[in-house]
Amino acid sequence: MDLRLLRYFVAVAEELHFGRAAARLHMTQPPLSRAIKQLETDLGAVLLHRSPAGVTLTAAGAALYDEARTLLEQADRVRHRVAAAAGAATLTIGTLGDSAEQVGTRLAAAYRERHPAVHIRVREADFTDPTTGLRAGLVDVALTRTPFDDTGITTHLLRSDPVGVVLRTDDPLAGRDTLSLGDLAGRRWFRLPDGADPIWCAYWNATTPGGPQREGPVVRTVHECLQGVLWNGAIGLTPLTHALPEGLTSVPLLDMPPSCLVVAHNSDDGGPLIRSFVHIAASVYSPGPSSRARTRPASGTPNRR
Repeated sequence: MDLRLLRYFVAVAEELHFGRAAARLHMTQPPLSRAIKQLETDLGAVLLHRSPAGVTLTAAGAALYDEARTLLEQADRVRHRVAAAAGAATLTIGTLGDSAEQVGTRLAAAYRERHPAVHIRVREADFTDPTTGLRAGLVDVALTRTPFDDTGITTHLLRSDPVGVVLRTDDPLAGRDTLSLGDLAGRRWFRLPDGADPIWCAYWNATTPGGPQREGPVVRTVHECLQGVLWNGAIGLTPLTHALPEGLTSVPLLDMPPSCLVVAHNSDDGGPLIRSFVHIAASVYSPGPSSRARTRPASGTPNRR
């Protein structure tokens, strides 16, 4: 029996409300409802009576609740005994500088709940290295964005975000509903540092991999990008999910492929802590059965002018 489904059921049984249970589990309500229906199908019994006011347990649900609590407590004891026998464990997570959203509150809370004894280190890298230290062996797992050279690296897609151009709010193009790369001809872009991954540079500069970057200020972090726009009128790309400070806006670009948020690790290193991190990140960012993290190549073909 899937302990994850039992954990979901116990949360609903204790909250007697799908919305509150979903918030407690750091997920959204639709995948939680699907998980409970899957459990009912597996057991061949209706576990909950659903109504607009909430839910109540059926006789079968009440019986399962007692047994599920016992099973989950036993599983937790086993996990803690194994962790204690193995000694203190550390997981180092790499992320891009100024991208705190990627190692967000929900992911941290979910991982701490599952692995309370694991010590977590977070290493921030700048735009020179989109693997955030993974290839250099400085981190165990990376939360980053593709595309980049994925040789020897396995990536799992968490979310695909549309991309827009960052502009000052007083820019003549700021009022447009959408833009294309042709609308940006002749503008100064911010550039990534020399030596950065060429596939990564080509995507964020909307050019050909290995070719020259556009003219503009060199930036190493998100903060430097935004300052380059504010102070110098340069432009650049951003996932439309990112919040911008006062004085800046973003306009969707119709001819740019989306920016993919991924969790990545070295292909020859898929230990239990890393596998668990991938699974938890997938449930936090894309918890539905149809959108679970899936392995995909990090490299891709960026749009070219």
